[in-house]
Amino acid sequence: MTKRILALILIFNLTACAELQEVVKQLPQSGGVLSNADIAAGLRQALDFGIDKQVSKLTQKDGFFRNELVKILLPDELKKVDKGLRDIGLGNLADEGLKVLNRAAEDAVKEATPIFVNAVRDITFADAKNILLGEDNAATQYLTGKTQTDLYNKFKPVINSSFSKVGADQIWENLITKYNNLPFTNDVNPDLTDYVTGEALKGVYTMIAVEEKEIRNKVSSRTTDLLKKVFALQD
Repeated sequence: MTKRILALILIFNLTACAELQEVVKQLPQSGGVLSNADIAAGLRQALDFGIDKQVSKLTQKDGFFRNELVKILLPDELKKVDKGLRDIGLGNLADEGLKVLNRAAEDAVKEATPIFVNAVRDITFADAKNILLGEDNAATQYLTGKTQTDLYNKFKPVINSSFSKVGADQIWENLITKYNNLPFTNDVNPDLTDYVTGEALKGVYTMIAVEEKEIRNKVSSRTTDLLKKVFALQD
Protein backbone atom coordinates (compact mmCIF):
# COMPACT_ATOMS: atom_id res chain seq x y z
CA MET A 1 0.00 0.00 0.00
CA THR A 2 2.82 2.41 0.86
CA LYS A 3 4.48 1.79 -2.49
CA ARG A 4 1.23 2.53 -4.33
CA ILE A 5 0.70 5.80 -2.48
CA LEU A 6 4.28 6.89 -3.15
CA ALA A 7 3.89 6.04 -6.83
CA LEU A 8 0.76 8.19 -7.13
CA ILE A 9 2.38 11.08 -5.25
CA LEU A 10 5.29 10.99 -7.66
CA ILE A 11 2.93 11.14 -10.63
CA PHE A 12 1.23 14.29 -9.43
CA ASN A 13 4.48 16.04 -8.55
CA LEU A 14 6.27 15.38 -11.83
CA THR A 15 5.25 17.60 -14.74
CA ALA A 16 7.81 16.85 -17.43
CA CYS A 17 6.40 14.50 -20.07
CA ALA A 18 9.42 12.19 -20.07
CA GLU A 19 9.38 11.90 -16.29
CA LEU A 20 5.65 11.26 -16.26
CA GLN A 21 5.92 8.47 -18.80
CA GLU A 22 8.76 6.89 -16.82
CA VAL A 23 6.69 6.90 -13.64
CA VAL A 24 3.72 5.44 -15.49
CA LYS A 25 5.85 2.54 -16.70
CA GLN A 26 6.91 1.78 -13.14
CA LEU A 27 3.41 1.62 -11.68
CA PRO A 28 2.70 -1.93 -10.42
CA GLN A 29 0.31 -4.05 -12.47
CA SER A 30 -0.50 -6.79 -10.02
CA GLY A 31 -1.27 -7.33 -6.37
CA GLY A 32 -4.64 -5.55 -6.51
CA VAL A 33 -3.60 -2.57 -8.61
CA LEU A 34 -5.50 -2.07 -11.86
CA SER A 35 -3.76 -3.64 -14.84
CA ASN A 36 -3.38 -2.15 -18.31
CA ALA A 37 -6.27 -4.37 -19.38
CA ASP A 38 -8.47 -2.91 -16.63
CA ILE A 39 -7.52 0.64 -17.55
CA ALA A 40 -8.10 -0.05 -21.26
CA ALA A 41 -11.55 -1.44 -20.42
CA GLY A 42 -12.33 1.68 -18.41
CA LEU A 43 -11.25 3.96 -21.23
CA ARG A 44 -13.32 2.02 -23.73
CA GLN A 45 -16.26 2.28 -21.38
CA ALA A 46 -15.80 6.05 -21.18
CA LEU A 47 -15.80 6.25 -24.99
CA ASP A 48 -18.87 4.03 -25.20
CA PHE A 49 -20.61 6.37 -22.77
CA GLY A 50 -19.62 9.27 -24.99
CA ILE A 51 -21.26 7.60 -27.95
CA ASP A 52 -24.36 6.60 -26.03
CA LYS A 53 -24.92 9.88 -24.16
CA GLN A 54 -23.45 12.52 -26.44
CA VAL A 55 -23.25 11.26 -30.03
CA SER A 56 -26.86 10.08 -29.80
CA LYS A 57 -27.86 13.73 -29.33
CA LEU A 58 -26.51 14.46 -32.80
CA THR A 59 -29.00 12.07 -34.38
CA GLN A 60 -31.99 14.08 -33.17
CA LYS A 61 -33.60 16.89 -35.17
CA ASP A 62 -31.37 19.96 -34.84
CA GLY A 63 -28.73 17.78 -33.15
CA PHE A 64 -26.12 19.53 -35.28
CA PHE A 65 -28.01 22.65 -36.32
CA ARG A 66 -28.81 23.87 -32.77
CA ASN A 67 -25.56 22.70 -31.17
CA GLU A 68 -22.96 25.47 -31.44
CA LEU A 69 -20.17 23.00 -30.65
CA VAL A 70 -20.75 21.04 -33.84
CA LYS A 71 -23.05 23.09 -36.09
CA ILE A 72 -21.92 22.76 -39.70
CA LEU A 73 -21.29 26.16 -41.25
CA LEU A 74 -20.71 26.92 -44.90
CA PRO A 75 -17.28 26.20 -46.39
CA ASP A 76 -15.35 29.26 -47.54
CA GLU A 77 -16.19 28.82 -51.23
CA LEU A 78 -19.92 28.84 -50.42
CA LYS A 79 -19.91 31.94 -48.24
CA LYS A 80 -19.96 34.03 -51.41
CA VAL A 81 -22.93 31.97 -52.61
CA ASP A 82 -24.75 32.72 -49.37
CA LYS A 83 -24.00 36.45 -49.64
CA GLY A 84 -24.88 36.60 -53.32
CA LEU A 85 -28.28 35.01 -52.77
CA ARG A 86 -29.09 37.22 -49.80
CA ASP A 87 -28.15 40.28 -51.81
CA ILE A 88 -30.89 39.47 -54.34
CA GLY A 89 -33.53 38.68 -51.69
CA LEU A 90 -33.14 34.89 -51.47
CA GLY A 91 -32.15 34.78 -47.79
CA ASN A 92 -34.75 32.13 -46.95
CA LEU A 93 -33.35 29.80 -49.59
CA ALA A 94 -29.82 30.39 -48.25
CA ASP A 95 -31.01 29.58 -44.71
CA GLU A 96 -32.59 26.35 -45.93
CA GLY A 97 -29.37 25.39 -47.67
CA LEU A 98 -27.44 25.66 -44.41
CA LYS A 99 -30.06 23.72 -42.51
CA VAL A 100 -30.12 20.75 -44.88
CA LEU A 101 -26.34 20.33 -44.60
CA ASN A 102 -26.85 19.79 -40.88
CA ARG A 103 -29.87 17.57 -41.49
CA ALA A 104 -27.76 15.29 -43.67
CA ALA A 105 -25.17 14.98 -40.90
CA GLU A 106 -27.86 14.22 -38.31
CA ASP A 107 -29.33 11.53 -40.52
CA ALA A 108 -25.95 10.00 -41.33
CA VAL A 109 -24.75 9.80 -37.73
CA LYS A 110 -27.90 7.86 -36.87
CA GLU A 111 -27.06 5.18 -39.42
CA ALA A 112 -23.31 5.14 -38.90
CA THR A 113 -23.17 5.02 -35.09
CA PRO A 114 -22.91 1.19 -35.00
CA ILE A 115 -19.74 1.47 -37.10
CA PHE A 116 -18.29 3.75 -34.46
CA VAL A 117 -19.30 1.45 -31.60
CA ASN A 118 -17.55 -1.50 -33.24
CA ALA A 119 -14.42 0.59 -33.79
CA VAL A 120 -14.27 1.41 -30.09
CA ARG A 121 -14.65 -2.24 -29.13
CA ASP A 122 -11.76 -3.23 -31.37
CA ILE A 123 -9.30 -0.74 -29.85
CA THR A 124 -6.45 -2.09 -27.77
CA PHE A 125 -4.81 0.52 -25.57
CA ALA A 126 -1.20 -0.68 -25.48
CA ASP A 127 -0.30 2.58 -23.78
CA ALA A 128 -3.45 2.74 -21.67
CA LYS A 129 -1.87 4.40 -18.64
CA ASN A 130 -0.29 7.17 -20.69
CA ILE A 131 -3.70 7.94 -22.18
CA LEU A 132 -5.33 7.88 -18.77
CA LEU A 133 -2.86 10.45 -17.44
CA GLY A 134 -3.00 12.58 -20.59
CA GLU A 135 -5.11 15.56 -21.60
CA ASP A 136 -8.86 15.74 -20.99
CA ASN A 137 -9.48 14.38 -24.49
CA ALA A 138 -6.51 12.00 -24.75
CA ALA A 139 -8.66 8.91 -25.28
CA THR A 140 -10.71 10.72 -27.92
CA GLN A 141 -7.55 11.86 -29.70
CA TYR A 142 -6.26 8.30 -29.68
CA LEU A 143 -9.58 7.05 -31.03
CA THR A 144 -9.54 9.70 -33.74
CA GLY A 145 -6.08 8.71 -34.92
CA LYS A 146 -7.01 5.04 -35.06
CA THR A 147 -10.43 5.30 -36.70
CA GLN A 148 -10.73 8.53 -38.69
CA THR A 149 -9.66 7.20 -42.10
CA ASP A 150 -11.75 4.05 -41.88
CA LEU A 151 -14.76 5.91 -40.52
CA TYR A 152 -14.51 8.55 -43.24
CA ASN A 153 -14.61 5.87 -45.94
CA LYS A 154 -17.69 4.33 -44.33
CA PHE A 155 -19.33 7.63 -43.44
CA LYS A 156 -19.13 9.24 -46.87
CA PRO A 157 -21.59 6.98 -48.73
CA VAL A 158 -24.02 7.35 -45.82
CA ILE A 159 -23.74 11.14 -46.07
CA ASN A 160 -24.27 10.91 -49.83
CA SER A 161 -27.39 8.85 -49.30
CA SER A 162 -28.56 11.22 -46.57
CA PHE A 163 -28.23 14.18 -48.95
CA SER A 164 -30.87 12.61 -51.15
CA LYS A 165 -32.98 11.51 -48.20
CA VAL A 166 -33.29 15.00 -46.69
CA GLY A 167 -33.44 16.75 -50.05
CA ALA A 168 -30.12 18.53 -49.64
CA ASP A 169 -28.92 17.57 -53.11
CA GLN A 170 -31.87 19.25 -54.84
CA ILE A 171 -31.77 22.33 -52.64
CA TRP A 172 -28.07 22.87 -53.20
CA GLU A 173 -28.29 22.17 -56.91
CA ASN A 174 -30.93 24.92 -57.06
CA LEU A 175 -28.84 27.25 -54.87
CA ILE A 176 -25.65 26.83 -56.85
CA THR A 177 -27.44 27.07 -60.20
CA LYS A 178 -29.06 30.36 -59.18
CA TYR A 179 -25.73 31.70 -57.95
CA ASN A 180 -23.80 30.62 -61.04
CA ASN A 181 -26.38 32.41 -63.21
CA LEU A 182 -25.77 35.71 -61.44
CA PRO A 183 -23.75 38.23 -63.49
CA PHE A 184 -20.12 38.90 -62.59
CA THR A 185 -19.72 35.75 -60.48
CA ASN A 186 -17.36 32.81 -60.85
CA ASP A 187 -19.02 29.42 -61.04
CA VAL A 188 -18.71 27.17 -57.99
CA ASN A 189 -19.12 23.41 -57.78
CA PRO A 190 -18.08 22.35 -54.26
CA ASP A 191 -17.87 18.75 -53.12
CA LEU A 192 -20.49 19.07 -50.41
CA THR A 193 -20.52 15.35 -49.64
CA ASP A 194 -16.82 15.42 -48.79
CA TYR A 195 -17.20 18.61 -46.76
CA VAL A 196 -20.20 17.46 -44.71
CA THR A 197 -18.61 14.05 -44.14
CA GLY A 198 -15.55 15.68 -42.60
CA GLU A 199 -17.63 18.09 -40.51
CA ALA A 200 -19.92 15.31 -39.29
CA LEU A 201 -16.93 13.25 -38.17
CA LYS A 202 -15.49 16.24 -36.33
CA GLY A 203 -18.83 16.65 -34.61
CA VAL A 204 -18.88 13.03 -33.49
CA TYR A 205 -15.38 13.25 -32.00
CA THR A 206 -16.20 16.58 -30.36
CA MET A 207 -19.17 15.12 -28.50
CA ILE A 208 -17.22 12.04 -27.39
CA ALA A 209 -14.57 14.38 -26.00
CA VAL A 210 -17.28 16.23 -24.06
CA GLU A 211 -18.21 13.05 -22.21
CA GLU A 212 -14.58 12.04 -21.68
CA LYS A 213 -13.86 15.40 -20.06
CA GLU A 214 -16.92 15.05 -17.83
CA ILE A 215 -15.81 11.64 -16.62
CA ARG A 216 -12.24 12.81 -16.05
CA ASN A 217 -13.21 15.92 -14.09
CA LYS A 218 -16.44 15.05 -12.31
CA VAL A 219 -16.59 12.11 -9.94
CA SER A 220 -20.39 12.16 -10.20
CA SER A 221 -20.09 11.33 -13.93
CA ARG A 222 -18.30 8.05 -13.17
CA THR A 223 -21.43 5.95 -12.98
CA THR A 224 -19.85 2.48 -12.85
CA ASP A 225 -17.39 0.84 -10.46
CA LEU A 226 -14.89 0.41 -13.28
CA LEU A 227 -14.96 4.09 -14.20
CA LYS A 228 -14.58 5.07 -10.54
CA LYS A 229 -11.55 2.81 -10.07
CA VAL A 230 -9.82 3.67 -13.33
CA PHE A 231 -10.23 7.45 -13.27
CA ALA A 232 -9.41 7.64 -9.56
CA LEU A 233 -5.84 6.98 -10.69
CA GLN A 234 -5.68 10.34 -12.46
CA ASP A 235 -7.31 12.40 -9.68
